Amino acid sequence: MEKSLADYLDAAVLAPEMKESEAKEAILHCIEHKTRTVCVRPCDLPLAVQLCQGTATEPIVVVAFPHGANTPDTKAAEARDTIQNGAREVDMVANIGRIRSGNWDAVRQDIEAVAKETKAAKVPLKVILETAFLTVEEIHQATLCAIEAGADFVKTSTGFGPGGASEEAVRQMLETSAGRIKVKASGGIRTVEQAKAYVTMGVERLGVGFGSVEVLCGGKAKPKGEQTAY
Repeated sequence: MEKSLADYLDAAVLAPEMKESEAKEAILHCIEHKTRTVCVRPCDLPLAVQLCQGTATEPIVVVAFPHGANTPDTKAAEARDTIQNGAREVDMVANIGRIRSGNWDAVRQDIEAVAKETKAAKVPLKVILETAFLTVEEIHQATLCAIEAGADFVKTSTGFGPGGASEEAVRQMLETSAGRIKVKASGGIRTVEQAKAYVTMGVERLGVGFGSVEVLCGGKAKPKGEQTAY
């Protein structure tokens, strides 16, 4: 059976100012539309685990969100806590400054620290590169680091940086991966046409704001005020 767009969607409920009631409503919205996952703030994980139980949607969390500048030990501890509290996948923000410095040993060690935790728990790990800050060569090298460190995905963006997914960045990630790691396009994907274009290119996941879920699943877009930065 052909996968629906919902099967590709990691739907983000990450706005820092959201009230608990708003987060709950957004999570339920994602569950209603059967998104692959719902990505929540760490403080909302217990709620997401409860709400997702018995549904097609799984709860996930992002480590070191949104800047990625935490130490490897801190990121590993956060991943371990997240997994223990019920996250079914872990996304992490790579150390963007180290990528831009060309310090590839540090980039690799940063990812390895988290990958050690996710592999022990048999939980997929996605590494966010925040590609809007990077050159094509930096995207290439950072993708290689993620492969060498044992991650399962590379991902374009947090949704809180200066730009989201771009065809150029996704193409570079796919070419570098050569089937050794999966690719997730994330940030600024708000139309069915954009989503399908990335799927056609070969991405395995799409990161979207929860406000875009309905239109991507065949409904109407939410009012502008209900969109997230993702």
